[in-house]
Amino acid sequence: MSKMNSSSSELDLDRPNIEDYLPYGSIQEPNGELRLRDLLDISPTLTEAAGAIVDDSFTRCFKSIPPEPWNWNVYLFPLWCLGVGVRYLILFPLRVLVLTIGWIIFLSAYFPVHVLLKGHDKLRKKLERGLVELICSFFVASWTGVVKYHGPRPSMRPKQVFVSNHTSMIDFIILEQMTAFAVIMQKHPGWVGLLQSTILESVGCIWFHRSEAKDREIVAKKLRDHVQGADNNPLLIFPEGTCVNNHYTVMFKKGAFELGCTVCPIAIKYNKIFVDAFWNSRKQSFTMHLLQLMTSWAVVCDVWYLEPQNLKPGETPIEFAERVRDIISVRAGLKKVPWDGYLKYSRPSPKHREMKQQSFAESVLRRLEEK
Repeated sequence: MSKMNSSSSELDLDRPNIEDYLPYGSIQEPNGELRLRDLLDISPTLTEAAGAIVDDSFTRCFKSIPPEPWNWNVYLFPLWCLGVGVRYLILFPLRVLVLTIGWIIFLSAYFPVHVLLKGHDKLRKKLERGLVELICSFFVASWTGVVKYHGPRPSMRPKQVFVSNHTSMIDFIILEQMTAFAVIMQKHPGWVGLLQSTILESVGCIWFHRSEAKDREIVAKKLRDHVQGADNNPLLIFPEGTCVNNHYTVMFKKGAFELGCTVCPIAIKYNKIFVDAFWNSRKQSFTMHLLQLMTSWAVVCDVWYLEPQNLKPGETPIEFAERVRDIISVRAGLKKVPWDGYLKYSRPSPKHREMKQQSFAESVLRRLEEK
């Protein structure tokens, strides 16, 4: 009981105090009982609040949608149990073996190439690109990946950048097995961060820390320098800036669209018949995400390399970004929502909260003055 009292008192501390937003002496006790029309006076606030609860299109972008259960009777349940046994006791050990063999082949070739060919940069980079594509192919094989690629394969050209919708870090692996992209990506901890700072550096990848404001200027300069190089690997950017559940697309950041180069859209759509490829980094580590994929039947997806786009006369980078987002959303069958994906990592600003509180307080004050 005491815990309930303490929790309710904590909630009260978070609630806005209307008196702080009203002139001194303006609060008076209303005569009579509260009526329906009293509530209707503040209906815009109530409507907005109810709408946020009933139809929260922002939160839905980052939630996994569970599949419909099918093992609901005595006939299907034994088959489901058999399938679990096959996936965990047969397929999973075989996939671990495949991935282990892949790493042995990759490491036994990568480090000699990286060390012994120091003076032959062109040959070294070519071999390292091929090895990175090889290990990514082993990763896809460890999920029994069934990937259909549509459109011409990307080529190394100056002044072009590839942009794609983002569902999981495996987006990069699926695209990398076909073309050794240089990707811009958040710096991760653990074994993923070790791979970023060693192996993936060889293909020209660019890392940043989301919390560091200085990184934005540094990354912007690196992007401009990279797209000018004719021998650099194609640059891949996920302009949403976060993983979305492959049902929606959130706003594209404009950085990739103000480089003054050709933008090549890529659309990725996963088939959830066997597994949901969405990675919720707040609830699941990438290691557990890989284990989930490796214990599924298969990862099935389509990848479309779409027609390159250029900035039109009089078009702003933000409008250009929205036009490219339209193209990707239509091709992959995704719904557009007007949200900034970075809100996933931050709370609304105090200024925004105060404006809402002030508006609510004024509506209450108008009703009190009438009485």
